[in-house]
Amino acid sequence: MATDTAERRVAHVRGVTVTTIACLAGVAAAVVSSVVADGATDTLAVYVLAGAVIVQFPILGLLEIVGIDLDIEDFGAKDYLYVAFMTFALWFVCWAILLSTGASL
Repeated sequence: MATDTAERRVAHVRGVTVTTIACLAGVAAAVVSSVVADGATDTLAVYVLAGAVIVQFPILGLLEIVGIDLDIEDFGAKDYLYVAFMTFALWFVCWAILLSTGASL
């Protein structure tokens, strides 16, 4: 019983950590895109998004070295797609809000 609870807790911490990092990376990418891109048609914003997706995996590796059990060596295609989609979704929504409000940073 205790082992099952511990395994569920590890899985929960892994899910929350990966989701939080992906969402924060998406918001940060939107802010950076708002700063460096000239408008909605500037493809530089997509490069910022790609960089935000790619930089997360070394960050997750560092978190695992620090002591958070994420099992990133067990990541499959589903996990990578999840991280990419969550980052894209938050980037898209936040950047659209920044573009439509005309916010300048």
